[in-house]
Amino acid sequence: MRNRIIAVIVLLLVLGAGLFYWLSSGTPAKLDLAQTQGTKPEIPEPTTSWIPTVNIAPAVGWKAGEAPTPAAGLKVNDFAAGLDHPRWMLLLPNGDVLVAETNKPPKPGQTKSIREWVQSKVMGRAGAGVESPNRIVLLRDADGDGVAESRSTLLTGLMSPFGMALVGNQLYVANADALVRYPFTPGQTKITAAPTKVVDLPGGPINHHWTKNVIASPDGKRLFVTIGSNSNVGENGMAAEEGRAAIWEVDPATGNHRIYAYGLRNPNGMAYEPQSQKLFTVVNERDELGSDMVPDYLTHVEFGGFYGWPYYYWGGYIDKRVPPPEDDMRQYSVRPDYALGPHTASLGLTFADGAKLGSRFANGAFIGQHGSWNRKPMSGYKVVYVPFVNGRPTGKPVDVLTGFLSAKQDARGRPVGVIKDKTGALLVADDVGNRIWRVSAAPAVRTAAR
Repeated sequence: MRNRIIAVIVLLLVLGAGLFYWLSSGTPAKLDLAQTQGTKPEIPEPTTSWIPTVNIAPAVGWKAGEAPTPAAGLKVNDFAAGLDHPRWMLLLPNGDVLVAETNKPPKPGQTKSIREWVQSKVMGRAGAGVESPNRIVLLRDADGDGVAESRSTLLTGLMSPFGMALVGNQLYVANADALVRYPFTPGQTKITAAPTKVVDLPGGPINHHWTKNVIASPDGKRLFVTIGSNSNVGENGMAAEEGRAAIWEVDPATGNHRIYAYGLRNPNGMAYEPQSQKLFTVVNERDELGSDMVPDYLTHVEFGGFYGWPYYYWGGYIDKRVPPPEDDMRQYSVRPDYALGPHTASLGLTFADGAKLGSRFANGAFIGQHGSWNRKPMSGYKVVYVPFVNGRPTGKPVDVLTGFLSAKQDARGRPVGVIKDKTGALLVADDVGNRIWRVSAAPAVRTAAR
């Protein structure tokens, strides 16, 4: 009898999953992606449904001889392969590269609705279901040929590590639940010292957006930590959002901290724009408002700035799914600088200062886009470049590295972190392809004199 009950439950789940896929084929986008990008994107009326659009690329990895496609004038090669879910990187002063091999932490005791269970299975097909290695590895290209010939395990036993920052002889690591530091000197290949906790960060049991990034201010006296929301639009209650959907400013000496900016649904990459010296971040906006909504964005970060989440988006549009706040705060909501398009999952961010990829890519920002699940057709799954003029983004994004989606719309890879290496080439962490790609300037083709 017990086996029959189990069989019936499994059958119902399978039928439910099939029904979910049938119902959630979703409404295709009506706008071209370019219309939803730039400094003045189109913001159409949202569309909602109980079952959201689910259109995700199954993870298949790279076959032998395959590689992403670089923009004209660039070339790409493996900097390191055979990694385990690499997501974030840090360049050290001696040219070594640290890589966080990581994935979401376990969520013991969390119950899921059938809808959430099916969505988790779909996400697993996209490569998001692997166990977190909880490790930081060190890659070294000692001979300067653009390929890391040595690999060392620098740190283990971490808690879904993500961002890293080096200040003096202290290496800071942003785990999913705490910011910690280790004594470290560039050149080391292993850290054996115990960590020192700097400050607890909002963690479980939900920890919906678990990735925490950290960078230092130019003088090294302050640290900035990104902390994503605990939900899509506050559906877990605002008490679960305390300290989240924000960028924290942390005193590394004492652990004292304050909210630097808030209303940022899921900020990830951070970098200082070289001309204005302003802090910029890329933010993943809310889901389930249709294939054309809401654009992820790149923006400068103002101290005390409120960027709208969960009540508003793009400078004051009301999200009617969310109970309104006691006070109307639309007039205080900062409009982002630049739209990257809906559901791109823009994560990585680095500016072009020091890059040697030609004049076309000399003044702007490189952004790693992990790729959509809630849009038809898919968006993201590429690395793009946003041109800047006088310290501000302008124009439309330019593709730098594409081909992560196969002709069958399978994910051969998914870009995450982007940094520059010691030579000025661009490194791209690919957590589905399990490698680091290196993008550099292609040699000029000489033609014979006539």
